[in-house]
Amino acid sequence: MQWGKRYLMCPPEYFDVTYSINPWMDVDEPVDRDLAARQWGTLKTALEAAGASVEVLPPQPGLPDMVFTANHGVVANRQFVPARLSFDQRQGEPAHTSRWMEEHAFGIVQVATPGPHEGAGDCLPWRQDLFAGYGQRSDRRSWEDVAIKTGWTIHTIHLTDPRFYHIDLVLCPLDDEHAIIAPSGIAREDLPRLLDLIPQPLILTPREELQFMMNSVVVGSTVVMPACSARVRDTLREWGFTVVVVDVSEFLKAGGAVRCLTLALDVELRLP
Repeated sequence: MQWGKRYLMCPPEYFDVTYSINPWMDVDEPVDRDLAARQWGTLKTALEAAGASVEVLPPQPGLPDMVFTANHGVVANRQFVPARLSFDQRQGEPAHTSRWMEEHAFGIVQVATPGPHEGAGDCLPWRQDLFAGYGQRSDRRSWEDVAIKTGWTIHTIHLTDPRFYHIDLVLCPLDDEHAIIAPSGIAREDLPRLLDLIPQPLILTPREELQFMMNSVVVGSTVVMPACSARVRDTLREWGFTVVVVDVSEFLKAGGAVRCLTLALDVELRLP
């Protein structure tokens, strides 16, 4: 891929599960913050070893989910569209990321939308366009407004399973030909359309979906994953990819994995 070599991450200094806003979160399941910090550091090191550079966003008290930078907004062509997050507990996050973006010479594009849109976690680059999820956290009309304001081409995909509430929990583009797909979270009417657009899809089994294998990050020919079955590993190797597995079990307690913990800064999209 032409992007995926520069990411923004936020250390888990204040990470915790103190509320429940998705089916994976259990406030009675304690977070080991020291282990989370080690896992976060291992992920950062793995991305850098694969050839990516990682920028660090300072964490903020009172925002335990700020570690999941993918949801702070969408970045493309050095422009940042701040997210409008669904839940009150997370709505303070994008302002801090917007400040960082301004300090690092990214343009800020504010879009007044009729409903929420949850950043790059629900909006993934594919070739020169974007796939955006709606139906769980993001509103389809909001993505339409983002497309109008930015000039980006956005293909919307209806998400139907509360367990897979963002598009980065059903889809992982690997390059212009290949992608990992978790079909359980995609509406029956949209899955054939998505498969028509992707020449070589890797369809996960229900068991593989529950291990968040689709929530991975690609750096060149390296796929950094939270887990990988032998079947998926063999297929990725046949396609020329190297698999690196990083344990992010503490973050899975909040319903996030590798992709959720990163925000790509170097996406370039075509304009009409």
